[in-house]
Amino acid sequence: MLQVETRHAVHPDQARTMDTAALRRHFLAEGLFQDGRLRLVYTHYDRFVLGGAVPAGGRLTLDHVPETGTPGFLDRRELGIVNLGGPGTVTAMGDSWAMARGDVLYLGRGAGPVVLAGEGRFYLASAPAHRTCPNRLIRPTEANRVELGSAEGANRRAIMQFIHPLVMESCQLVLGYSVLEPGSVWNTMPPHTHDRRMEAYLYWDMAPEDRVLHLMGPPDETRHLFVANEEAALSPPWSIHAGAGTGRHGFVWAMAGDNTDFTDMDMVAPGDLR
Repeated sequence: MLQVETRHAVHPDQARTMDTAALRRHFLAEGLFQDGRLRLVYTHYDRFVLGGAVPAGGRLTLDHVPETGTPGFLDRRELGIVNLGGPGTVTAMGDSWAMARGDVLYLGRGAGPVVLAGEGRFYLASAPAHRTCPNRLIRPTEANRVELGSAEGANRRAIMQFIHPLVMESCQLVLGYSVLEPGSVWNTMPPHTHDRRMEAYLYWDMAPEDRVLHLMGPPDETRHLFVANEEAALSPPWSIHAGAGTGRHGFVWAMAGDNTDFTDMDMVAPGDLR
């Protein structure tokens, strides 16, 4: 039921030498969502873990993961769960939360085994935690909504902030998702870096035939990945992240690192990209 893959950190000098296959092997997470399976990617970027769980009407339990070196996965971690699918439930510490599509659940350090059930397609994002914060279910109506972009720039979008200092308390995990307006294709433009935090992008709400051109790499020597629905791109602290889709798409963003300040970004002007 459980499958874990480890991704080691990559220096930007090494990334410059990679061909397409190597870039995808190091920075793209594919096949996360499989019926009846719990699949995790354990990264050496701030020890961030991402993954997918698809109970397919049954039950999946997230508990002992050998890669963390602890008896239970949440013994020294916090966890964000986003439901990308149908109605589902998550149970931990004797409490159960019913989750609809687009809901986000935060579980703090020490929450114990996590049982995922129902028809949900659960995206998981976890970071180490040095203290315990309260568990909380956040509906889209409770998120902090930020409108950005313009129709002229083809990047009009809403940033929905869930696990965020303006909404709730966490240790170091910051998570939300962005929704593009009809006719917009750029999900982040102009791009930015934040050397103090890593980030992961999980693309979703896409037609099977569509792709997102995900831009990455140092601003002066960019690279790209073509990403399909429910695939995730790992973004190292030294890398930009921006993308344009061939059709409708959204993305779940999650970060871990030195702070939880969403605005702590080093902006890159489009004219400086190479």
